[in-house]
Amino acid sequence: MPHPQSRFARDAWSALVILSLLVLPFLDFFHRPVSAQYSRKTLIAHRGASGYAPEHTLAAYRLAIAQGADFVEPDLQITKDGVLVCLHDLTLERTTNVRQLFPDRYREEVRGDIGVRHWYVSDFTLKEIQQLDAGSWFGEKFKGAQVPTFQEMIDDVRGKAGIYPETKGPEVYGSRGFDMEQLLLAELKKNGLDQPGADPKTPVIIQSFSDESLRKLKQELKTKLPLVLLIESEAKGWLSVEGLKKAKEFAAGISPAKKLLEANPPIVKWAHDAGLSVTAYTFRASATGRFKDVREEMHYFLYTLGIDALFTDNPDQFPRGK
Repeated sequence: MPHPQSRFARDAWSALVILSLLVLPFLDFFHRPVSAQYSRKTLIAHRGASGYAPEHTLAAYRLAIAQGADFVEPDLQITKDGVLVCLHDLTLERTTNVRQLFPDRYREEVRGDIGVRHWYVSDFTLKEIQQLDAGSWFGEKFKGAQVPTFQEMIDDVRGKAGIYPETKGPEVYGSRGFDMEQLLLAELKKNGLDQPGADPKTPVIIQSFSDESLRKLKQELKTKLPLVLLIESEAKGWLSVEGLKKAKEFAAGISPAKKLLEANPPIVKWAHDAGLSVTAYTFRASATGRFKDVREEMHYFLYTLGIDALFTDNPDQFPRGK
């Protein structure tokens, strides 16, 4: 006959195992990776460490790495001669001195009754763009910084952080005879980065506001790299249970504006239930709303709402751990 204490110990152990099976998944909910693209709460440097250095310059990318970024984000544009460069805008005038160097090379567009002049990236060759100063607008100490090519960005970041490129305005470039998706995958292939896990120190995730661009990458060009759909409003219906199921057909994750998640927190669970990761944008020290600082704001989204990753201008403020 078994000893009463032995039976008690066995029953207690069985109860503990059952309890752990029931409880641990809930305790671990906010920490487990939803997809292979993230293994922990992940920091993406928005345009580099753009709170401290001019966005999309090598200085901003290098500082982001020094501040612990898991990924660095290059927005991509295309030059007249078909080279991918890192720049947020389709045009050059906001972050360079193009008006001074090429005063007559603009396109004039009428908006309402007002004529607006724009200097489009795709109207300039790489050689011309490399003459521009992309740093002085931010601060005198960055005078002379150049608009980097995507290749220069890869060379600088590779082995130190992941790369999170965005296809920017792909339809605009398509109307001008360029194929942004083909150019991007060709550049990644040239660098041996076109397959998941090809360089464990340099994972690649591709993002876009254009679902058509992501569909093309996945369904036509057959990329196996993770794709993330950027969402700026609820206009297209992505942020519903049914919408998220549709996004899952071509994307590994969604990246909504943070205001959308704050207004409707269940989106995070709906996305996770659909097998999608959630990456929010953009967190910056200059705009924290009801939070005392950007660190507190990021902490809330990561550990209260349960998002998986975020874009920030201030990588040094990212809260590692609860």
